[in-house]
Amino acid sequence: MSCFQGLFVCPDSASLLLQNFCIYHIDAPGHELGAAVVSSDVPLLSVDDLADQVAEVLDFFGLKEVFCLGVTAGAYILTLFAMKYKERVLGLILVSPICKAPSWTEWLYNKVLLNLLYFYGMRGLLKECLLHRYFSKELRCSKHGAESDIIHTCRRLLGDRQSLNVMRFLQAINERQDLTEELKKLQCKTLIFVGDCSPFHAESLYMNAMIDKKICALVEVQSCGSLVTEEHPYAMLIPIEFFLMGFGLYRQPSFVTSLSNESSLASPSRYSCIAPELLSPEGLGIKLKPIKTRAAIET
Repeated sequence: MSCFQGLFVCPDSASLLLQNFCIYHIDAPGHELGAAVVSSDVPLLSVDDLADQVAEVLDFFGLKEVFCLGVTAGAYILTLFAMKYKERVLGLILVSPICKAPSWTEWLYNKVLLNLLYFYGMRGLLKECLLHRYFSKELRCSKHGAESDIIHTCRRLLGDRQSLNVMRFLQAINERQDLTEELKKLQCKTLIFVGDCSPFHAESLYMNAMIDKKICALVEVQSCGSLVTEEHPYAMLIPIEFFLMGFGLYRQPSFVTSLSNESSLASPSRYSCIAPELLSPEGLGIKLKPIKTRAAIET
């Protein structure tokens, strides 16, 4: 659960998420810890195949409806899943999502990564390229010279992955299709987080613009890379709580805790009635740091 560990180990996330939901973590084939190399005889999976596998996991556990939380490429797969299986997705929480087909620049960059993986494996240069995608420069380049625990842990987890398995997944993502037209028909409520230092920042804003404003909200997190879940997990808690309130889901009052020593904002779950405007995109991040929100501008 390397993309979500920071979010789920937050003390304040326990009363919001862990104590109220049964969480199922789905890895791409061959990405689980301790996985063996996927045989070359196994056909390469497309993004559609990966989305269909999510449905198979739900069927296995007998789950009819779910909330989906995904990061970058995982967010793309879960968005595609929500489009193909509309009746099974209650809501989407997407972190630095992608939704377009890869640009020529991204396609070529990914081809370079694929060659590095094939010839050299998951080594220094490739890890640095991936860390650049995941985290802000501020976190990657510590002023004191010492590597942060987050970067150190991510570097170690990347080293534990099977290079050929990562290649298969990256190949599928590099051949993804554009979801623009389908996004306009998306029916489930969607909450998008994106770090303003993420290389996927522009694409996340584009995705937000394509989805019906009545069902989608955007939260931009300042001084943060793609993995908001790891870099600024506390910035996600109140927006997620408001989002869940839109489904009539409330945190138990006995579990409410202060979000941070620096914030004087009370948890919204202390109120019996939430004003409708607080559930709007403009209201989700009001007065919170390092959150900012972007409202649609009519032209």
